[in-house]
Amino acid sequence: MAGTGKSTISRTIAQSFADEDPLEATLLGATFFFKRGEGDRGNASRFFTTITSQLVIKVPALRPHVSKAIDTDPDISKKAMKEQFDKLIYQPLSKIKHIPLPTLVIVVDALDECEREEHIKTIIHLLSQTRHLSSIQMRIFVTSRPELPIRLGFKKMSADVHQDLILQDIPREIINHDISVFLKDEFAKIRDEFTETRDDNALPIDWPGDRNIQLLVKMVTPLFIFAATICRFVGDPRWDPEEQLTAVLKYQTTGQASKLDGTYLPVLDKLLVGLSDSQEERLRQEFQLIVGSIVILAEPLSTISLASLLGISKTVVDRRLDPLHSVLSIPSTPNSPVRLLHLSFRDFLLDDEIKKKCPLWVNGREAHEMIATKCLELMSMPGGLREDMCNLNTPGKLRSEIDRQTIDNRLPSDLRYACLYWVHHLEQSKSRICDEDQVHLFLQEHFLYWLEALSLMGKISESIALIGTLQSFVAVS
Repeated sequence: MAGTGKSTISRTIAQSFADEDPLEATLLGATFFFKRGEGDRGNASRFFTTITSQLVIKVPALRPHVSKAIDTDPDISKKAMKEQFDKLIYQPLSKIKHIPLPTLVIVVDALDECEREEHIKTIIHLLSQTRHLSSIQMRIFVTSRPELPIRLGFKKMSADVHQDLILQDIPREIINHDISVFLKDEFAKIRDEFTETRDDNALPIDWPGDRNIQLLVKMVTPLFIFAATICRFVGDPRWDPEEQLTAVLKYQTTGQASKLDGTYLPVLDKLLVGLSDSQEERLRQEFQLIVGSIVILAEPLSTISLASLLGISKTVVDRRLDPLHSVLSIPSTPNSPVRLLHLSFRDFLLDDEIKKKCPLWVNGREAHEMIATKCLELMSMPGGLREDMCNLNTPGKLRSEIDRQTIDNRLPSDLRYACLYWVHHLEQSKSRICDEDQVHLFLQEHFLYWLEALSLMGKISESIALIGTLQSFVAVS
């Protein structure tokens, strides 16, 4: 289930095998960490080619066989997944003879975040075929939420082909022990760092005490993500850790929903402390605009790009995100994307029940509608979409002949996002298209420019599905 530590385990296993001596009996062969909304990490289009490129490095004997496969079929990377697997992985591995090789481990994390369900089942089926290889031993380590495509994919295998471990079903005492060890270690770091900066107000050597550790263990078990979030919140260097811990312990409750409350409400409530009614209203509006956008974006954006898309200053974005480092990954470099540390924060903010407990609730439908509007405004404004975006003056020029930097300069990331995802946000908002509305006017004025932009981005093939989706939104009188 979500938050049990699957990705942390995947990274740990991958790192432990990567650190092995190349002469050891087991070696990391390849990794792929799926992440919905993260470009090529959100789908399977580059899955087998990515695995292949890593295997060739770890097993040099594969290189001539893979090279021959590519020479024979230069477009193999665009072919069906089964053909990629057969020609780039299975057949090359089958041709290695009489070479002593270690057992290769392939780590696949968050397979459930692969966008297309049929691809999930295909990946499981194809990877299971490696058991038939006689030239090499392979072990595949897969983590996933127990979604239906995952369960169906493994159900088709015989029982001797795979072993399952359900993290939340591990004996409670083991989970409690592991989370307790984690919390004690993290709080010791918090105590030491606080003491180094506050010689006159050092925390006791036994802080926060066994009783508080056990209370926290009870609050978060079996979800490691909640333990990690609480540690980030208490360890925020801008606040007193004892006060932060007291705020967390106020939310001692039971039940899955209340675990979310106990993890995220202290973070949100902290934002509201000491505000007047007018200040709270301004905070609520900025939070829903900025954080509400982040949690529903189809692909993460940097603070610069997000500010441009929303039509506000980067200073406002930075001010609103600064207190949220315990729940968001906010890079120090302005061009790197802001990411959720865990999807449970999005689930929490979009839950209708939260509006009864905290004003910083996000209405998902309204947030999608707002982003769709912002995308259309950005594409339609001066400096947005226009004819001949790259000033080529030669309509028949091939896209492959256009410098990548030229395209990036003319289509910055916020404009690219708007072109790719405005239809998605419109769909999620459940809006309808009517005569003379914003969508109708945009299509009248900018439809061909939008297609040109998609073509420059290498996404023109997606326009057919996007147009079909738009047609389904047309209001019929």
